[in-house]
Amino acid sequence: MRYTVKQMKMYKGFDKVQHVQHIYTDASESMCGVKFDINKYQYLITGRVYDGKVYTGLCNFNERWERLSLAQKKGMNHRYQLGCNCRIKPCHYLPCFVTSKNECLWTDMLSHFGYPGYQSRHYACIQQKEGYCSWYRGMTFRDKTIINATDP
Repeated sequence: MRYTVKQMKMYKGFDKVQHVQHIYTDASESMCGVKFDINKYQYLITGRVYDGKVYTGLCNFNERWERLSLAQKKGMNHRYQLGCNCRIKPCHYLPCFVTSKNECLWTDMLSHFGYPGYQSRHYACIQQKEGYCSWYRGMTFRDKTIINATDP
Protein backbone atom coordinates (compact mmCIF):
# COMPACT_ATOMS: atom_id res chain seq x y z
CA MET A 1 0.00 0.00 0.00
CA ARG A 2 1.28 3.47 -0.83
CA TYR A 3 0.10 6.60 0.98
CA THR A 4 0.76 10.01 -0.55
CA VAL A 5 1.71 12.37 2.27
CA LYS A 6 2.32 16.05 2.79
CA GLN A 7 5.47 16.19 4.89
CA MET A 8 5.22 18.86 7.58
CA LYS A 9 8.54 18.19 9.32
CA MET A 10 11.26 15.58 9.21
CA TYR A 11 13.32 14.86 12.31
CA LYS A 12 16.01 12.53 10.96
CA GLY A 13 17.00 10.58 7.90
CA PHE A 14 18.03 13.60 5.82
CA ASP A 15 21.11 11.68 4.69
CA LYS A 16 18.89 9.02 3.08
CA VAL A 17 15.95 11.03 1.72
CA GLN A 18 15.43 14.80 1.64
CA HIS A 19 11.67 14.94 1.15
CA VAL A 20 9.00 12.29 1.69
CA GLN A 21 6.12 12.11 -0.78
CA HIS A 22 5.01 8.53 -0.19
CA ILE A 23 4.89 6.15 2.78
CA TYR A 24 4.80 2.43 2.01
CA THR A 25 3.26 -0.26 4.22
CA ASP A 26 1.75 -3.70 3.76
CA ALA A 27 -1.90 -3.63 2.70
CA SER A 28 -2.99 -5.97 5.49
CA GLU A 29 -2.69 -5.45 9.25
CA SER A 30 -2.04 -9.18 9.54
CA MET A 31 1.15 -8.53 7.57
CA CYS A 32 2.03 -5.61 9.90
CA GLY A 33 0.54 -2.98 7.61
CA VAL A 34 -0.63 0.33 9.07
CA LYS A 35 -3.92 2.00 8.21
CA PHE A 36 -4.03 5.80 8.28
CA ASP A 37 -7.18 7.93 8.11
CA ILE A 38 -6.19 9.96 5.09
CA ASN A 39 -7.08 13.66 4.82
CA LYS A 40 -8.33 13.56 8.40
CA TYR A 41 -5.38 13.73 10.81
CA GLN A 42 -1.75 14.73 11.07
CA TYR A 43 0.48 11.82 12.06
CA LEU A 44 3.89 11.26 13.51
CA ILE A 45 5.17 8.41 11.34
CA THR A 46 8.37 6.51 11.99
CA GLY A 47 9.92 3.89 9.81
CA ARG A 48 12.93 2.97 7.75
CA VAL A 49 14.33 4.00 4.40
CA TYR A 50 15.16 1.32 1.86
CA ASP A 51 16.16 2.03 -1.71
CA GLY A 52 15.02 5.66 -1.41
CA LYS A 53 11.52 4.75 -0.15
CA VAL A 54 10.08 5.19 3.37
CA TYR A 55 8.44 2.10 4.89
CA THR A 56 6.45 1.79 8.11
CA GLY A 57 4.60 -0.99 9.89
CA LEU A 58 2.98 -2.02 13.14
CA CYS A 59 6.37 -2.39 14.83
CA ASN A 60 7.13 1.28 14.16
CA PHE A 61 5.77 4.14 16.20
CA ASN A 62 2.93 5.82 14.29
CA GLU A 63 0.48 8.07 16.12
CA ARG A 64 -1.90 10.90 15.46
CA TRP A 65 -0.10 14.12 16.40
CA GLU A 66 -2.97 15.26 18.61
CA ARG A 67 -2.70 12.07 20.70
CA LEU A 68 0.95 12.62 21.58
CA SER A 69 1.67 13.85 25.09
CA LEU A 70 3.36 17.21 25.56
CA ALA A 71 6.52 15.35 26.63
CA GLN A 72 6.50 13.34 23.39
CA LYS A 73 6.09 16.48 21.30
CA LYS A 74 8.95 18.15 23.17
CA GLY A 75 10.94 14.97 22.77
CA MET A 76 10.52 15.01 19.02
CA ASN A 77 11.57 18.64 18.81
CA HIS A 78 14.36 18.69 21.41
CA ARG A 79 15.13 15.76 23.68
CA TYR A 80 15.17 12.58 21.63
CA GLN A 81 18.17 13.73 19.60
CA LEU A 82 20.18 13.53 22.84
CA GLY A 83 19.49 9.80 22.90
CA CYS A 84 20.62 8.87 19.40
CA ASN A 85 23.47 6.79 20.86
CA CYS A 86 21.11 5.08 23.30
CA ARG A 87 19.13 1.88 22.79
CA ILE A 88 15.80 1.16 24.42
CA LYS A 89 15.66 -2.38 25.75
CA PRO A 90 12.10 -3.70 26.20
CA CYS A 91 11.30 -5.64 29.35
CA HIS A 92 8.55 -8.20 28.72
CA TYR A 93 8.84 -10.10 31.99
CA LEU A 94 10.88 -9.88 35.20
CA PRO A 95 13.74 -9.92 35.93
CA CYS A 96 15.12 -7.45 33.38
CA PHE A 97 18.55 -5.90 33.19
CA VAL A 98 20.45 -3.52 30.97
CA THR A 99 23.59 -5.11 29.56
CA SER A 100 25.50 -2.00 28.51
CA LYS A 101 25.75 1.63 29.54
CA ASN A 102 23.97 2.83 26.39
CA GLU A 103 20.66 1.08 27.22
CA CYS A 104 17.47 2.28 28.89
CA LEU A 105 15.16 -0.39 30.27
CA TRP A 106 11.61 0.08 28.94
CA THR A 107 9.12 -1.39 31.42
CA ASP A 108 5.79 -0.22 29.95
CA MET A 109 5.35 -3.74 28.55
CA LEU A 110 5.04 -5.14 32.08
CA SER A 111 1.87 -3.23 32.93
CA HIS A 112 0.47 -2.00 29.63
CA PHE A 113 1.02 -4.99 27.33
CA GLY A 114 2.93 -2.94 24.79
CA TYR A 115 0.49 -0.09 24.60
CA PRO A 116 2.32 3.19 25.11
CA GLY A 117 2.36 3.61 28.85
CA TYR A 118 3.49 6.26 31.27
CA GLN A 119 7.22 5.78 30.68
CA SER A 120 7.06 6.14 26.91
CA ARG A 121 4.59 9.02 27.08
CA HIS A 122 6.48 11.14 29.62
CA TYR A 123 10.18 10.23 29.55
CA ALA A 124 13.06 10.32 27.08
CA CYS A 125 16.02 7.95 27.03
CA ILE A 126 19.04 10.23 26.73
CA GLN A 127 22.79 10.04 27.16
CA GLN A 128 24.11 11.52 30.38
CA LYS A 129 27.47 13.20 31.01
CA GLU A 130 29.14 9.95 32.06
CA GLY A 131 28.13 8.27 28.79
CA TYR A 132 25.36 6.27 30.44
CA CYS A 133 21.85 6.38 29.06
CA SER A 134 18.91 6.83 31.40
CA TRP A 135 15.30 7.97 31.42
CA TYR A 136 14.81 11.69 31.83
CA ARG A 137 11.73 13.71 32.56
CA GLY A 138 12.46 17.39 32.74
CA MET A 139 10.81 20.58 31.69
CA THR A 140 13.78 22.81 30.90
CA PHE A 141 17.30 22.51 29.58
CA ARG A 142 20.29 24.08 31.22
CA ASP A 143 22.75 22.58 28.77
CA LYS A 144 21.37 22.00 25.28
CA THR A 145 23.89 19.25 24.44
CA ILE A 146 23.92 17.13 27.61
CA ILE A 147 21.45 16.84 30.44
CA ASN A 148 22.72 16.18 33.94
CA ALA A 149 20.84 13.37 35.71
CA THR A 150 20.44 15.59 38.76
CA ASP A 151 18.39 18.19 36.89
CA PRO A 152 14.80 18.44 38.19
